[in-house]
Amino acid sequence: MNTRLVLASTSPFRQALLARLGLPFDTASPDADETARPGEAPEDLVRRLAALKARAVRKLYPDALIIGSDQVACIDGEILGKPGNRDNAIRQLQRASGRAVRFHTGLCLLDSRSGREQLVCEPFTVHFRELDRERIVRYVDKEEPFGCAGSFKSEGLGIALFRRLEGDDPNALIGLPLIRLVEMLENEGVMLP
Repeated sequence: MNTRLVLASTSPFRQALLARLGLPFDTASPDADETARPGEAPEDLVRRLAALKARAVRKLYPDALIIGSDQVACIDGEILGKPGNRDNAIRQLQRASGRAVRFHTGLCLLDSRSGREQLVCEPFTVHFRELDRERIVRYVDKEEPFGCAGSFKSEGLGIALFRRLEGDDPNALIGLPLIRLVEMLENEGVMLP
């Protein structure tokens, strides 16, 4: 691959996912205000932020394909956000117990040479088991998912909290929809494998 690939994220989860494609890539920390606009739908928010993150590093990489991504978790259309601490994580999982949580993952591939953007929102739904407080506390204390939307790590023990998963790309749940990304890369002439 002659084209430079850049992930506009410092997320170790997104970096690990992108590494699975076997392509060399750089990472960059995008300086982007992630505040939702009043009345902004979750799908619109993640698409806007994915593009904003990719554009934020464009000047640093004028000859690259730049990947931006953003994710939110929602219950009944309300954005949950990252819990930040133990108490909030416990509250989020209590609210999710026995319910469906919808994840929206925005993905942008920006060709910094031409300015062309490919932009999508990849939905994914997690159906939770009925969870009692003791089980939730054991989980939160074991994995400390304080920086994860929805308060769990599906790539870890969080899978034990689920009854069913629904969506086209399980990688979207972790934060980078690889199936859609491969399509976007192929549109730019990067063939995998």
